[in-house]
Amino acid sequence: MKWPAAHSLRARLLWFLLAAVLLISLTQATMAYRAALAEADELFDLQMRQMALSLSPGFPIGGQLAQGGAGDADEQVDFVVQVWTANGLRLFRSTARAELPQRAVLGFSSIKARGTTYRLFSFDTGSQVIQVAQDERVRQSMAARLALRTVLPTLAWVPMLMMLVWWVVSSSLAPVRRVRRQVAARQADELGELAEDHLPDEIRPLVHELNLLFGRVSQAFDAQKNFVVDAAHELRTPLAALKLQVQTLRRASDEAGRELAISRLNAGIDRASRLIEQLLVLARQQAGGETAAAPVQVDLADMVQRVVAEQALAAEAKHLNLLATDLASCQMLSQPEALRVLVRNLLDNAIKYTPAGGTVRVTVRAQQGQVVLSVEDSGPGIAPEDRSRVLDRFYRVAGSDVGGSGLGLAIVKTIADLHHAQIRLEPSPSLGGLLLIVEFPVPPASTV
Repeated sequence: MKWPAAHSLRARLLWFLLAAVLLISLTQATMAYRAALAEADELFDLQMRQMALSLSPGFPIGGQLAQGGAGDADEQVDFVVQVWTANGLRLFRSTARAELPQRAVLGFSSIKARGTTYRLFSFDTGSQVIQVAQDERVRQSMAARLALRTVLPTLAWVPMLMMLVWWVVSSSLAPVRRVRRQVAARQADELGELAEDHLPDEIRPLVHELNLLFGRVSQAFDAQKNFVVDAAHELRTPLAALKLQVQTLRRASDEAGRELAISRLNAGIDRASRLIEQLLVLARQQAGGETAAAPVQVDLADMVQRVVAEQALAAEAKHLNLLATDLASCQMLSQPEALRVLVRNLLDNAIKYTPAGGTVRVTVRAQQGQVVLSVEDSGPGIAPEDRSRVLDRFYRVAGSDVGGSGLGLAIVKTIADLHHAQIRLEPSPSLGGLLLIVEFPVPPASTV
């Protein structure tokens, strides 16, 4: 069966509840009607029995009563009374309209006389037989009126009950309409939270999830906006430098000058490519909470070993000791690619700022319900006043002669935030440079 407005929760509730109210009311009315009929029958039977018993103590015998009298003209008499002697002589008849036969069957029975059915009660006093009868049609009519008076109040409440159901359903769904109006009134870029106050328990989780969705969409929009702004700002300088290198190449008058200009142009292209790659990684990680695949179990120690092997050539080129010590096997939920980028950027940053002949050391250990990743170097370190800012995008320590875009540690912070991890920067007690610690909770949140 296809219900009207099948996709409307309000319409479905109203149809089902109103139909239930109507069905229950009709069922109750029917049962009450039948019960009232049965009670009326019992009442009439009791009345007939009491009437017969009241006539039993010495009913007077008079031949004149046998002819009936005035009762013959009364066609509306409810009860018919006849009295018989033990020998079958009728002593009394209340009306000539119904002539009841003398019956040997005592108690209640039904008989037909003059085209109608009578309910008959016969009572033997020993010397007489008293009969009291009632027309079934009159009896049923009176019982029906009594039963109807019992049912009418119940039926009168049905419309009011249906109106109450209509009001309760409409008022209960009012918060849904209010939320719908709030959403419909919003502009495309309006992603603030919807009000969750005074909402039913069934609707509040839905509105809460909508607010979380708005927050994720807003974060994705901000990441996209920041990426466009950052890319426009940061690419302006390397592109201008590339343009100057091209002009220098055109003005070169000898082969040595051209080779030098080409070398500088290639270096500028490499820097621009590296900047674009880091911008893309940063944008990808900032939107990773919404678009990345579900996290999986990753052994951080195994990940560190692979990244150390990848960075070995860069460390060897600067004559650095790249050490991976105390790598305890630590399983954690993570996105493998994001975790690899975090470890690679930490090692790349340490190798970049450590002077030739220095040392870079990375460790992994489990400590107090956390997985701790530490990277320390023998470089110049970072002043205390700069440690809170080096994790920001494009921030570079003043006076540093090492080239870079200032995005490496910003990418590390973004990935750490996705893992709900904490980052601490301290002086290295053993190597004298920077000690950078990333503390991952165990088990990390599944929103990684």
